Amino acid sequence: MSNFSGQIRAFSTLIRHLRQRFSHPARLLQVHCYTTTEGNRPTIVHKRSLDILHDPWFNKGTAFSMTERDRLDLRGLLPPNVMSTEQQIERFMVDLKRLQQQARDGPSDPYALAKWRILNRLHDRNETMYYKVLIANIKEYAPIVYTPTVGLVCQNYGGLFRRPRGMYFSAADRGEMMSMVYNWPAEQVDMIVVTDGSRILGLGDLGVQGIGIAIGKLDLYVAAAGINPQRVLPVMIDVGTNNEKLLNDPLYLGLQQHRLDGDEYIAVIDEFMEAVFSRWPHVIVQFEDFQSKWAFKLLQRYRNTYRMFNDDVQGTAGVAIAGLLGAVRAQGRSMIDFPKQKIVVAGAGSAGIGVLNAARKTMARMLGDTETAFDSARSQFWVVDAKGLITEERQNTDLEAQPFARKVREVNRQGLGEGANLVEVVREVKPDVLLGLSAVGGLFSKEVLEAMKSSTSTRPAIFAMSNPTKNAECTPEEAFSIVGENVIFASGSPFKDVDLGNGHIGHCNQGNNMYLFPGIGLGTLLSGSRIISDGMLQAAAECLAAYMTEEEVFKGVIYPSISSIRDITKEVAAAVVKEAIEEDLAEGYRDMDARELGRFSQDEIVEYVEKNMWTPEYPTLVYKDH
Repeated sequence: MSNFSGQIRAFSTLIRHLRQRFSHPARLLQVHCYTTTEGNRPTIVHKRSLDILHDPWFNKGTAFSMTERDRLDLRGLLPPNVMSTEQQIERFMVDLKRLQQQARDGPSDPYALAKWRILNRLHDRNETMYYKVLIANIKEYAPIVYTPTVGLVCQNYGGLFRRPRGMYFSAADRGEMMSMVYNWPAEQVDMIVVTDGSRILGLGDLGVQGIGIAIGKLDLYVAAAGINPQRVLPVMIDVGTNNEKLLNDPLYLGLQQHRLDGDEYIAVIDEFMEAVFSRWPHVIVQFEDFQSKWAFKLLQRYRNTYRMFNDDVQGTAGVAIAGLLGAVRAQGRSMIDFPKQKIVVAGAGSAGIGVLNAARKTMARMLGDTETAFDSARSQFWVVDAKGLITEERQNTDLEAQPFARKVREVNRQGLGEGANLVEVVREVKPDVLLGLSAVGGLFSKEVLEAMKSSTSTRPAIFAMSNPTKNAECTPEEAFSIVGENVIFASGSPFKDVDLGNGHIGHCNQGNNMYLFPGIGLGTLLSGSRIISDGMLQAAAECLAAYMTEEEVFKGVIYPSISSIRDITKEVAAAVVKEAIEEDLAEGYRDMDARELGRFSQDEIVEYVEKNMWTPEYPTLVYKDH
């Protein structure tokens, strides 16, 4: 009997222990297996010998252990010395420095493109090591795999194409896309970046060569957000090109016909969206570098039905909002003072209008989120496009730009009129912020910058956001030397800080979309949100704006260093998850259901995000026959 009661006691203790262990979400996190599925479990492979060495997803090169070499029939196919990943990276870096010079195709070929070639060759043979190198040197290599070098890559893609990466859906594939998606080998895809190549950076229509931008963006999703590289898919939708040079180039790899338009164009995109979401219902699709004409239409068409967003419209807007809020902080004011900022915007394309809409919504929310607040926020913006200041007198104004057309009576009082040039607008408005999203290099001329000296702000902000570098509206040297040392400067492409003398530094803040889109994607994935809402995008922007310390902001540093991108992404993703929960959009992810997620504290959400970020470590490989 005593033995039986002892068993009862032991059983009661076990039950109590389990209850304690599972009663708290933080403990639940420690027990769940899903958090380590990305790298710590052995990976089952169905190939061996040379096949495994030729597969970049599983190839470890000289890092295969002797037991793995025996298991996978690799003994004798590799040099006998087993190397650590650190030794492999050291060998690669030595090689990179040596080959940088030799890999150039003559003096006109920049070192950056040579670097891209060498990194791409590593990507082709060993994905894990490629991402290890990229993450460890993200500040140096982000401009190589993404802007500005990716622009050169896209321009030269025909000659650089070696190994297919991603998928191509073309106008010639109509009616076949639903079956085509099954040609992609991954059973699960978390992230797709898709482009139609119609407006690559500021370089125009590059047709099928635009896939380089989707590949570059996904490299950053892996490096910054820890999305598993086996579950990303770059996509090119080839509906033709209006670039005459490509239409007449016998070596061009895409369809040599003019772009589809109207209903025909939409039918292709519709079929693509239906196909990918049929095979992968939980995938997130990021639209990238679609011309303005389609960027907004497609965003409105799909955003309430599918998990998708447009980085040029919404990502650029979020990064700009974070910078604008940072500029308010740099003036020694609270972010809540943002609705008082006078902002002149140069450029009314998809990026410009995206920023305007987001800035207006942010101001309206700070003013109480009423219709009156939304209407009054509109009066803080002056929009100048290629034809000058946009007023209500303008004929055939783009639908998206119409809400920002100034009232004629209002501008006349300021001594301005329809079509007033940028210098006149800046001189009369005396803005706190001059924001460039025009894709016109040098638009902020000496005269424009001289006019900015009359700004009523103690620390005027100049945002030259157009990419790539040659399209920047001005350089930081020009901004600091003409407007003064107190300027807050931000750009879309990377520039070096400016030495202002006397130990003073003019900080060049790169308003890189990389600060936000990886976190938006990761947060959406981990929350299982049905859509990507304005609130989620706003939460991401505000998280980035608050990331900088008061001391940094006072010095004029309004964006963090790219070297801390994984930490930034983790925080942004956590903010997105939290907002998705608050808006009741979260549906959970894998073993984590929405109710469980809803019980997490802020710290637990951050921990949950971190545990689900893939890191490039070689998994143990185990062979199993099909």
